[in-house]
Amino acid sequence: MLKRLRHTLFSQSLALAAGLTLLSGNLYAALPTAVAPSNAPKAGDWLTLIKGYAKDAGLVIGLVLAVVAFLWIAWITISKFNEARTGRAEWGEVGLTAVVAAGVMIFISYLLTEASKVI
Repeated sequence: MLKRLRHTLFSQSLALAAGLTLLSGNLYAALPTAVAPSNAPKAGDWLTLIKGYAKDAGLVIGLVLAVVAFLWIAWITISKFNEARTGRAEWGEVGLTAVVAAGVMIFISYLLTEASKVI
């Protein structure tokens, strides 16, 4: 019985795969074209195209690192707040941490803006 069930499932999955293969030709018709990089090179200029995609990838990596830095600074500030709330730290330390965190976030935003101009 198990052998028969396995054979039936195999034949049904094979028929389904064959049907999907026959229908997949129409699936490619509605694919959108690839988005050009931000510097938009001339047609056929592959080196500039790759440089444009590398620039865009560098900017995305920089943004991801900035988001990680923002989250890390927020985590430090919240943990310092919780320490002050439980009495293990002074409230002045919380204020100092918040001021330094705001300064670091402004500096990171400035660096991202300058990097996007340079790259």
